[in-house]
This record gives sequence, C-alpha cells and structure tokens, in this order.
Amino acid sequence: MQSFSWRAWPALVLLLLPSPVAAEEASLLEGWHDVWLFRFLVNVLGYSTIIIPGYFLISYFKRTNYLETGSGICFPLIKSCVFGSETKTGLLDDVSVTPRNEADSGSSVKQVVKLTFCAAGLQVSYLTWGVLQERVMTRSYGSTTPEEAGEKFKDSQFLVFMNRILALTVSGLWCLMFNQPRHGAPMYKYSFASLSNIMSSWCQYEALKYISFPTQVLAKASKVIPVMLMGKIVSHKSYEYWEYFTAVLISLGVSMFLLSSTPSKQLSTVTTFSGIVILIGYIVFDSFTSNWQDNLFKYKMSSVQMMFGVNLFSCLFTVGSLLEQGAFFDSVAFMMRHSEFAFHAVLLSVCSACGQLFIFYTISQFGAAVFTIIMTLRQAIAILLSCFLYGHAVTIMGGFGVGVVFLALFLRVYARSRMKSGRRLAAPLGQKV
Repeated sequence: MQSFSWRAWPALVLLLLPSPVAAEEASLLEGWHDVWLFRFLVNVLGYSTIIIPGYFLISYFKRTNYLETGSGICFPLIKSCVFGSETKTGLLDDVSVTPRNEADSGSSVKQVVKLTFCAAGLQVSYLTWGVLQERVMTRSYGSTTPEEAGEKFKDSQFLVFMNRILALTVSGLWCLMFNQPRHGAPMYKYSFASLSNIMSSWCQYEALKYISFPTQVLAKASKVIPVMLMGKIVSHKSYEYWEYFTAVLISLGVSMFLLSSTPSKQLSTVTTFSGIVILIGYIVFDSFTSNWQDNLFKYKMSSVQMMFGVNLFSCLFTVGSLLEQGAFFDSVAFMMRHSEFAFHAVLLSVCSACGQLFIFYTISQFGAAVFTIIMTLRQAIAILLSCFLYGHAVTIMGGFGVGVVFLALFLRVYARSRMKSGRRLAAPLGQKV
C-alpha cells in the first residue's frame, strides 16, 4: 500500500469545501508548497518520524541494561549503535598526527608542491560547488530560448541528499582502504551533528532563492560575531582585544555591503527578510554542528570516520523525509526530464565530497591557520566569480565593504598565529626556570 503523502492534504481539504470556495482556495493552497517555512516544518516532521522511534529504542536498551543482559545476532549492532565500544579517550585525531610530522620533516620543495596541490584542490572544488549551487537554485532548466520560462528545481532537501550519499560512499571507501583508529563512539551520537548539518545545508540552498550569492558568502564570513556573543553570554568566555576589533570590522564591512546593494526588481522586502532569517538559521545550525563534532572528537576517531558517521545519518534522515513527502521520485523525474540538471547535481555532489577530503588533508598537513587563509581567499574569489557570471551589481561602497570584511578575517588569522608562536616560545623559557 502506497504511503499517504503530505501533498495529498490540500486535495483532501478542497473536497471538504463547497465548490465555489474550493475553486477560490485552490491557488492559495497551491502557494503553500512554495513557502519556505512550510517546507522547513514538513522536513522537520519527516525527520521526527525517525528520531522519535529511535529515541524510545535507545531509552529502552539503556533502561533494561541491554549491554549486560543482551545476546544474539543483533547484539554487536545494538552495542555499537547505543553504547559504543570504548570510553572517551580525550586524544586528538591519531590519523592526522602522523602525516603532520612527516610533512614537517619533508623538503621545502615537496612542501610547496603539496601546499599548491591542497590550495588548488580546495579552490577548484569549492569554487565549482559555489557556481553550481547558484546555477541550480536560481536558474531554470529546459528553456531553449530566452523567451521561454523553463522549469526551476525547488527541492533543496534532494540536493542535500545527493551531496550526503556521495560523501558517505567516498568516506566509506576511504575507511576501507586506509587504516583507521578503533571506533568507540556510540553511533547514535552522530545523529545530532547530522540533523543540524542537513538543516544548515538546507538553509544554505534555500537562502539563494531570496538573496544573492555574494550576500550569502559575506553572511557566512561574519559567523564569528554570533559565535563570540554566544561564547560570552553562555560560556562566559573572555576574548582578546583584537578579536573584538576584527568583529567590529566585519560588522562594519557587511553593513556597508548590504546598505549599498541595489535592490532587485524581482525581490521584495519580504523575500529579502526571509533570506536573512534563513541565513540566521544556517549560522545557528552550523555552529551547533561544529561544537557537537568537537565533543565527539573526545572519542578516539579520525576525521574520515566522523565524515562517515555524520553522512550515514544524513542519508537516513533525508531519504526518509523525501519518501514520506513523495518528493524523492518527483526530483528523480526532474533529473530524467533535464539531463543538464542531473549533470549539475552529480558534479555538485562530487565537488562537495572531494572538498571535504581536501579539508581533512590540508589541516593534517599544514594546520588550521593555512587552511583558513586558503578558504578566506576562496570566499573572496567566489564573490568575484558570482558577480562576473551572474551579473550581480556591486557598488564602490559595497566593494569597499567586502574588502573590509576580508581584511578583518586575515587580521584574525595573523593575530591568532602570532599568539600561538608566542606561546611556543614562552614554553621552553618556563621549563628552564
């Protein structure tokens, strides 16, 4: 028996109304499918049909002390998913430590070649990903002439699923081909980071329907501001003066860019506000993902194992929600109708998966500071590339604002590296005393 889709609800409502009222309300109910908040809530409802039963199962196994009383064929699987195999070790990623030491002892020529390879890989992967992301979400498919309207792809969740299924495959093959630490974390703990990760990705795709790509890039670059505010209010963290100074510079630069942007005739104040709200959602979900993953790294695991665990649950959540909504086969049908979209969706997923591997490799070889510089340059190039390819107009004041933002980001990297080098120099002096 075919599952009842949420898309059938509007038709059921219309059947209960008198025919004149039904005819009048038809267009209104049709419009609900395109409201981002409605789609967001429907996605969350789909995820809850997996999360709630999973919560009760995990609670049951813990309450009945299954680890001591359980047996049978399913025992190893349940133990791995609910209890894990080790306690927290508090160790860093062992897989990334060895290559880092090897890199330090290599020749300077090899280091330059390796750094060039990492930088080129990151730039190509994420610049292509950014261009394709804007193409898929803002342009139509199937139009042979400029006068034809074509057909736009609307389901951001399907793109998230495409990205995650390929990333799951790549990380799984990597874990099989290369030695990894013994996995100890309970598998269900990946679901928290996975849920926030797919919600942040959904917000990232969805926001492009309401705001320009350069605005989105700058908003993501200014993520440091809410992170500092939350750290000050919730965790009572203290920050250096240069951190406050660069945060003010970022705020100033973003404000200059937004205030100087010429409003598009196609976008109203309401849609622009929707884009800002969705971007705030992206920042909140993405901040939670990174913090939860930091907590998970207290277990002895590699970055690729983390990638596999998070993407495993991401595939489970997204495919379940898509099938419940009836949107999975609609998206596949769209791919069958438009081969260009199918190529773009697959290439988008390939760039995302390869980009994640380049991230892990670059950090393991050269550290977080070098990686941050490369990615900051990538954001600046992405804005220029988007303006060139898709005709986004940027005023002189807006361009100056972009420059202020990236100047602040480079100042943060420079100040942080100076602080770390100062601490390393102070450590031997302290030992001698």
